Amino acid sequence: MRIFHIATTTDWLAAQSSGAYTTSTRGVTLEEEGYIHASRLDQWERVRAAYYADVAEPLVLLEIDTDLLDVPVVEEIPAPGMTETFPHVYGAIAPAAVVAVTEL
Repeated sequence: MRIFHIATTTDWLAAQSSGAYTTSTRGVTLEEEGYIHASRLDQWERVRAAYYADVAEPLVLLEIDTDLLDVPVVEEIPAPGMTETFPHVYGAIAPAAVVAVTEL
């Protein structure tokens, strides 16, 4: 399955150097949140509009092949009152699991 994650270019470059992507969402680490927020193909544009519209630094869309991950991915409801599920990645994302990077 393919899932998507919006990242700053800075965070993505750091992940390539370190060998692990560990940003959960804008300004929050995997360690702080417990998982990395992701989206399905039909969700990422709404996530960008809702949470990243005012970001001035360059962003990229990471396309992740879940078959290449060595950590669990769980579909969950992210907040009380919501009904739509989103994929959550429970661990660091290896850059090798990112099969495409698109500048936004």
